[in-house]
Amino acid sequence: QVQLVESGGGLVQAGGSLRLSCAASGRTISTYIMGWFRQAPGKERELTARIIWSGNTYYADSVKGRFTISRDNAKNTVYLQMNSLKPEDTAVYYCAARSKTSIQYAYWGQGTQVTVSS
Repeated sequence: QVQLVESGGGLVQAGGSLRLSCAASGRTISTYIMGWFRQAPGKERELTARIIWSGNTYYADSVKGRFTISRDNAKNTVYLQMNSLKPEDTAVYYCAARSKTSIQYAYWGQGTQVTVSS
């Protein structure tokens, strides 16, 4: 079992920055695929960024060039640096983990609210 706890959300003005953290416990996540998802009111949850064990990353087009996902295996933590934030980035952000052999993300955090004011 992997437990995930997000932190770092909050209220920020458009153009500002936030860094989200996802602290894992229970197992080392160094070999897991880690993802940051977000869900805005009335919208489906979407994959925002993903990082695999090799460090290879993926970003949704909507955040490419503004968000950076990274991992610190020594701290068993994944980060999402969000720059140039826009009001449309407002959502609950979730950290999730899946093993190499799994199609679905089996482990989820409780989410952290990010609100970007215009």
